[in-house]
Amino acid sequence: MTTPAAKPPVVVIGAGPIGLAAAAHLVDRGLDPLVLEAGPAAASAVRQWSHVRLFSPWSEVVDPAAEKLLAPTGWIRPDGAAYPTGGGWAEQYLQPLADALGDKVRYTTTVTGVARAGRDRVVDSGRDEQPFTVHVRTADGREERIGARAVIDASGTWTTPNPLGGDGLPALGEKAAADRISYRVPDLRDPAVRARYAGRRTAVVGSGASAFTALAALADLAEQEPGTHALWILRRGIGAATFGGGDADQLPARGALGLAAKAAVEAGHAAAVTGFRTAAVQRDGESLVLVADDGRATEPVDEVIVLTGFRPDLSFLSEIRLGLDERLQAPLALAPLIDPNVHSCGTVYPHGVNELSHPERGVYLVGMKSYGRAPTFLAMTGYEQTRSIAAALAGDREAAERVELVLPETGVCGGSGLFDQPDAAQASGGCCGTPATLQIGIGAPASGRSSPRAATRSVAMSP
Repeated sequence: MTTPAAKPPVVVIGAGPIGLAAAAHLVDRGLDPLVLEAGPAAASAVRQWSHVRLFSPWSEVVDPAAEKLLAPTGWIRPDGAAYPTGGGWAEQYLQPLADALGDKVRYTTTVTGVARAGRDRVVDSGRDEQPFTVHVRTADGREERIGARAVIDASGTWTTPNPLGGDGLPALGEKAAADRISYRVPDLRDPAVRARYAGRRTAVVGSGASAFTALAALADLAEQEPGTHALWILRRGIGAATFGGGDADQLPARGALGLAAKAAVEAGHAAAVTGFRTAAVQRDGESLVLVADDGRATEPVDEVIVLTGFRPDLSFLSEIRLGLDERLQAPLALAPLIDPNVHSCGTVYPHGVNELSHPERGVYLVGMKSYGRAPTFLAMTGYEQTRSIAAALAGDREAAERVELVLPETGVCGGSGLFDQPDAAQASGGCCGTPATLQIGIGAPASGRSSPRAATRSVAMSP
């Protein structure tokens, strides 16, 4: 089935924070977007970490063009100083925005391929004159072809977490042990999830904010459920920067995560194993043992939580000519600006259509997907990306190349935050805030912890 269109829309892949912002900017420019979302509702990926609070407050995660579109609907802007959870972000902002876009958003529609109409990636002749054709599959299994004048891929990286293996590939035995391995921060409010980890030994693999979150949560569980213990697996050693900036962090919520992880280790609820790059997962009766590439083996554990980052799914773009950095899998002009060895979220220069363009004209990767394997993405950065691209597609090159976002130098902003807690520290500021001391750590009453959480991948998006 093919959908004809006299004026093909700009197809946006993904109804998450950045995809919906792209649609809002396109509407603001008088262009016709069509947002294709694989899930049954807006922000389907964000909803999967609904229990996690963002580092950034509401003032930093609402796009201006989206707010303009929402205004006529009677939408009330949440308190800008408060910190939303993933669930709050989805229900209070992203779903209303999708509703305001109406039939410009299609749900349960999975994109399976993107190409130039009648041209595979090899053919040069007449390529730029051809519209795009977007191949999709609907919930009932029907296939459809949708014409597009341009394609903005905001599908994120949530569905493709990095594996346990230290070489970037699954460790030997990792797939066979899939029933005991998770790649997400667990929601211990869920009785079934809580039962999975209560009174058991869990290896947490990773050194970012998501790993900090999991360690802090398991430490809290250990206070209530004897026998609960975490084994923290780090590929590097522990140094001065391992736990982040602590009380001096310009993102107080992020600093709180590092301090919580440190407290978990100091209280004996977690033991750290450093310089450990997993090569294999072995069965030891009912337990699992991780084996490093140097032959070292961990003590037996019952569960493994792998929090080693994410990577983009480029499979459905195989017939499009992309220019990607060989290391980060990010656009070539963007990669040097986001290299995590050099930059943090605040030192990444705000960028737009020039840095996001590819050899294939009219196709853009935006949001977390544009960062490839780099973990430093902020929602505000994605909103600026989409503003610039919409301006370029509307023919306003001056606006497309104008920088309209200033970010402070705040450090690495990847990962997730602590679990939903009262908002006692919400006034301490987000990416632009000043340092503040937050009450965190083992021994603080769970109901009294002040811990706004992290905005990043959709982290701002995903944990």
